[in-house]
Amino acid sequence: MQLEIISRLPSTKSTKPPILCIHGAYNRAWCWDKYFLPYFAQAGYPAYALSLRGHGNSAGANRLYWASLADYVHDVAQVSQNLAQPPILIGHSMGGMIVQKYWEAHHSHPAAILMASVPPCGLWSPSIYLACQDPELLWQLNLIQFFGLRFVTPSLLKKALFSEPTTAEIIQNYLAQLQPESQRVILDMLWLDLPTLHSQPTSPLLVLGAANDKVFPQFLVNWTAKIYDTQAHIFPNMAHTMMLEPAWQKVADYILSWLQERKL
Repeated sequence: MQLEIISRLPSTKSTKPPILCIHGAYNRAWCWDKYFLPYFAQAGYPAYALSLRGHGNSAGANRLYWASLADYVHDVAQVSQNLAQPPILIGHSMGGMIVQKYWEAHHSHPAAILMASVPPCGLWSPSIYLACQDPELLWQLNLIQFFGLRFVTPSLLKKALFSEPTTAEIIQNYLAQLQPESQRVILDMLWLDLPTLHSQPTSPLLVLGAANDKVFPQFLVNWTAKIYDTQAHIFPNMAHTMMLEPAWQKVADYILSWLQERKL
């Protein structure tokens, strides 16, 4: 399948493994290119982001409604196999669930990073939590999934996905890039295709969360880390869309430091 791939390469030849970034629901590869991809390339890592099938300029828009989690995992595998080396995987939100499912069939990646990820239990627990904490926000998010993006407003985006200091420009850019998401993949992340957890990942895993994340709160991030026998790192004063937050560089620097400690 023809997939949109954005790449940022180091200015000089590098032996470091590539980094492949996987976006979340309703999004596309662009969200990684504003800050993360050029920053990783500057640090010597060939950096890539793909738009999953039906997203951005990738093929499959006419079949997006029925795209499955397994289809998205296949997209990641396709891109990974075409890189010079197996990549370090970074998945945000839904992209984190894709990374978890990728582990079940592929064991060749050197490391993986989950950023504000869907937890292994899927979307039920976050939905129940949000129903208790902010039922109006949950209702608005459900309207978007079932009735379309016309229900998205800048104020809703900021409340759900961004911290207070985020500029109106960033939010407007994000709003302009939003697109529909597969109905099937939402069902997969509710109960149809969750991680089996029969075995632990054999590669290093980093779990990152944001203290002000309304979608996947801190206790779920910590629970995800515990399931995978590691510890989460939580960034204070930060919300869900960590790669576009005003303090994005703190996240990128933490990732680079973690990789360097593991000689990757």
